[in-house]
Amino acid sequence: MEAARMYDVHEVKTNFSEILEAVARGEEVIIGKEGEPVAKVVPLSGEVLRPSRGSVREPVVFADDFDDVSDDHGFAGAFGLLPESADAEDAEDAEDAEDAQ
Repeated sequence: MEAARMYDVHEVKTNFSEILEAVARGEEVIIGKEGEPVAKVVPLSGEVLRPSRGSVREPVVFADDFDDVSDDHGFAGAFGLLPESADAEDAEDAEDAEDAQ
């Protein structure tokens, strides 16, 4: 097998279609930046099997409260999902805990 040819980023941008065709023919290509190799593009071996849309056999069922974070104040607070009064209460609780130490 012959050595992989190295292209710089500008060459790849300019000749992408041709480089992709070379890879499709089985060639390996190295992409470099400032003369240093940074990536290797190789042809895929065989067909890539990907599940298609709708590949789940059973319907997905979510509980009515799947997105209810009211009982997890740590999570809800981290994402700003607590009501304003709950945020104030949590802040007071944190201050009380610090004062107790």
